Amino acid sequence: MSAVTAFPFLSALQAPKKAKKRAEGAGSNVFSMFEQTQIQEFKEAFTIMDQNRDGFIDKNDLRDTFAALGRLNVKQEELDEMLKEAPGPINFTVFLTMFGEKLKGADPEETILNAFKVFDPEGKGTLRKDFVTDMLTTQADRFSPEEMEQMFAAFPPDVAGNLDYKNLVYVITHGEEKDQE
Repeated sequence: MSAVTAFPFLSALQAPKKAKKRAEGAGSNVFSMFEQTQIQEFKEAFTIMDQNRDGFIDKNDLRDTFAALGRLNVKQEELDEMLKEAPGPINFTVFLTMFGEKLKGADPEETILNAFKVFDPEGKGTLRKDFVTDMLTTQADRFSPEEMEQMFAAFPPDVAGNLDYKNLVYVITHGEEKDQE
């Protein structure tokens, strides 16, 4: 029995991009939904969150992860709700599956950029912080003050009070900041 037969996800890790496209339609192998570099990034995130290193993310791991991020007052109910999203104990495969399900149907970068561009007719790539705050707290699925605070902590406006929405969209869709040149 080969390693690929015993561990089917190994073939997804070695598959070229063309095979990746074919495999996405199958839906049976979560590892085929992502490129190898993405899987490695998810594995690193999983390892960071698995604070007690038992191979599973549990309530204590979540609490410790939040504490490491500076949020010490996470409610039990909030942790329970997060854990209820999983079909069972959260090992790496379940973790990856949950991300795959969350990302399925996520808008592509161009769609999100176009939504911001509606409010930026001059195409500067930035929007006023106060305008963004007003739009996100008064329209459609409204952001709470805490969510606005978190967003601006992660994506602070420049000294003039402008939010670089192009970088924000890039991070949302790619997971890391563009290199500033």
